[in-house]
Amino acid sequence: MTDAELDFVEVRRAFDRAAATYDAHAVLQCEVCDRLLARLDFMTLQPGRVLDVGSGTGYGLAHLRTRYAAAELCALDIAPAMLEAARERLPQSGWAQRARSRLAPSSARATHLVCADMDRLPLAASSMNLVWSSLALQWAHDLEATLKGFHQVLAPGGLLIFATFGPDTLKELRTAFSAIDDAPHVNRFIDLHDIGDMLIHAGFASPVMEMEMLTLTYADLKTLMRDLKGIGAHNAAASRRRGLLGKSAWARLEQAYELQRRDDRLPATFEVIYGHAWAGDKSRREDGRQVIEFNIGQRRRKLGLA
Repeated sequence: MTDAELDFVEVRRAFDRAAATYDAHAVLQCEVCDRLLARLDFMTLQPGRVLDVGSGTGYGLAHLRTRYAAAELCALDIAPAMLEAARERLPQSGWAQRARSRLAPSSARATHLVCADMDRLPLAASSMNLVWSSLALQWAHDLEATLKGFHQVLAPGGLLIFATFGPDTLKELRTAFSAIDDAPHVNRFIDLHDIGDMLIHAGFASPVMEMEMLTLTYADLKTLMRDLKGIGAHNAAASRRRGLLGKSAWARLEQAYELQRRDDRLPATFEVIYGHAWAGDKSRREDGRQVIEFNIGQRRRKLGLA
């Protein structure tokens, strides 16, 4: 076991606890989601079915519902409390809305909420036209296997578009913690180039990867840690130290972080990776062999054998 491995019982518990406070602390998450949504402006895809992976409290889901009004949406999250918050954000299905739906059913498609792990999607193969994920893939147990699952559920010609965090995320906090001990305190994140390779191995075509650095600034370390706790993004490494930091360790952590203060503010850097790729025609297996389908009956008729 390495410090990169996550305790997924703790991940679910943390996001369940954070559902009530998430929106108040998710300034960066909303900004990244908006930037990912803007990238859809350049896509001509008009999906019939959309999967939102790691939907959280439904900020992105609500925008997807507006953008693709005629599409059937599926919101997937590991935390039940997050899905309940997403349900409350969506338009409520009162009697007036149900009446309008009966009069114009094509303009009011369903939104399904599914509590499941992104590593084991409970969805049929080729059932989705768009897989969307904003800042959830960093929680995947096995990212390449997760991407293969996305490819499996995408229909031919379908699109995967996502945002996730890269290795320089919270580098200042990681440096400060290294002054205390050698235990993992900040989750590890995968490099942009490695994610691109994984997309190819998963069967995707024409991957496009981008990266940008976003920096939030804080008056003090406690406010940063309060934000991270408020969105459920605290350390979930399986080999993490249990329990709270003692007063002495906390004082040393604050002192180490203070060395990075600039213009009277403490920086917190987030390396944001954006990517998209296409499912293609899906006529090749993972080992590169091409799948060729024959209609035996039709072939026999052409040869006069039927």
